[in-house]
Amino acid sequence: MTDGVLRHEIAGTVSTEAVFALLCGDDTDVFWLDGGSMSYLGAGERWEPGAPVLEALRVELDASPRRSLALVGWLGYELLAETVGADAPLDLGRRSRYADAAFLRVTRAVRVSREGRATLLAVGDRWEGEAERWRRETATALDRLVPADPADGEPGGAEAGSGAEAGSGTRVTWRDSDAEYLAKVAACQEAIRAGDAYVLNLTTEATVAGRFDPVDVHARLRRASPSDHGALLRIGGVSLVSSSPEVFLEIGADGILSTSPVKGTRGRRVDAAADARVAGELAADPKERAENTMIVDLMRNDLARVCEPGTVRVTRMLAVETQSRVHQLVSTVEGRLRAGAGAVDALAATFPAGSMTGTPKRSAIALLDGFEGRARGLYAGAFGHVGFGGRTELAMTIRSIVIDGEAATVGVGGGITALSDPPAELAEVKLKAAPLLAVLGVAQP
Repeated sequence: MTDGVLRHEIAGTVSTEAVFALLCGDDTDVFWLDGGSMSYLGAGERWEPGAPVLEALRVELDASPRRSLALVGWLGYELLAETVGADAPLDLGRRSRYADAAFLRVTRAVRVSREGRATLLAVGDRWEGEAERWRRETATALDRLVPADPADGEPGGAEAGSGAEAGSGTRVTWRDSDAEYLAKVAACQEAIRAGDAYVLNLTTEATVAGRFDPVDVHARLRRASPSDHGALLRIGGVSLVSSSPEVFLEIGADGILSTSPVKGTRGRRVDAAADARVAGELAADPKERAENTMIVDLMRNDLARVCEPGTVRVTRMLAVETQSRVHQLVSTVEGRLRAGAGAVDALAATFPAGSMTGTPKRSAIALLDGFEGRARGLYAGAFGHVGFGGRTELAMTIRSIVIDGEAATVGVGGGITALSDPPAELAEVKLKAAPLLAVLGVAQP
């Protein structure tokens, strides 16, 4: 967090779910971010920057570094018009029905550790006035909560149920039929053979009509598919629920910028020996290794645009990372931001993430727009917090559900290369969508 932040420790332990329900459950503009061993939750003032978004964001961050803990929110995929299309416009003709960016200005928050220890956070130098009243009232309310049960409401606890009661709609409508998606995989491979791209991240989406309670959906997803980069963001009439496994951008107070692309996925197995064998197969698969390597090279180039010369390096390459439901192949690239550069400069140089486009990025974006024929919206963008003290953490908006008053939508996709096996690519899409659809009440085959 930033300098000028007040902290107050709460005695005893609490359930993160109970804290959120008590303090934020009925509010419109609220957030819950899971970050490794800590969760951050609270409410904020809604802020939807007008176009150009990045310039508005720069002004907001520069205006008053001590007036907020952070901006918490999301950036939609179509923001690429300001980044990839900055020098030579990319007029794709696609507009999302959602704003390209939405944030909350956060001045107060509650931090809860994995062990259930809660800390109140607020902007200021002294607990006085309105801040003191908030501290006293919040501490009193939290003191009344039943002490946390480690198995109740935290990641890794009881499995989520079928989710049928999560909303009124349990029938899924896919943007592409299986045959249509396979045809698009073939079209991607033809473009690759023609030399127009090396890898293309082809996506589709599934929609479940009906009204859903985002808090309930989040609780189910958090139990079924826990993640160190999970979130519930509710801004205006739109909610983002995520169990994202992928870090898009992290910027530390020391100016180190890093990204960790995920390319290559295999489903877990119940049998330990079989599970280990699948992980080994993922690590050795030439297609997955090639796909990940190409995205690493792209991200090295993107980071070099905004980092000090000679500081960009690969610190982790083709590592198998095991999540609750999948094994994935992860690499990490980092560099030191050049003097005077900040979060907005990093976004301008890297957004959207190469793992969600393909390479070369500009050609991949144009090709995929033609193949997919839709705006991606929040999916394939990023979410998290942009801190006023120089700290930023944004996760990829993947393994996510977007909920509005009419439906819940799940975006999903995978990287296509010349070595891709089309039926396997289709199976990977269904694998990634399955836990998300399950918490929406969709029966899985």
